[in-house]
Amino acid sequence: MDNAAIEEMFETLGPITIRRMFGGKGIYCDGVILAVEVNGEILLKGDAETAPALEEAGARQWAYDGKGKPVKMPYWSIPDSAYDDPDEMARWVKLAYTAALRAKK
Repeated sequence: MDNAAIEEMFETLGPITIRRMFGGKGIYCDGVILAVEVNGEILLKGDAETAPALEEAGARQWAYDGKGKPVKMPYWSIPDSAYDDPDEMARWVKLAYTAALRAKK
């Protein structure tokens, strides 16, 4: 995904920074990472507070194969319905940011 499209997705937060990392991109707001782009997909930061809502909305948690067993990461796919609804996208982006702030503490 190109940077302009990513910036548009996160515009409700204000200015974001996009940095290359591990073959993908890290997406930051105020120096806090709130999402990553992996293989062309944006994954939002989640935590114990936001994971139930993400799962209920149909998002899936990112996991990679770690020596034969899946390793779950604190990032979730964006619910499909958010791509067609800017208000819903703004909600998920804000939840990702608040999860990222909690993780920073």
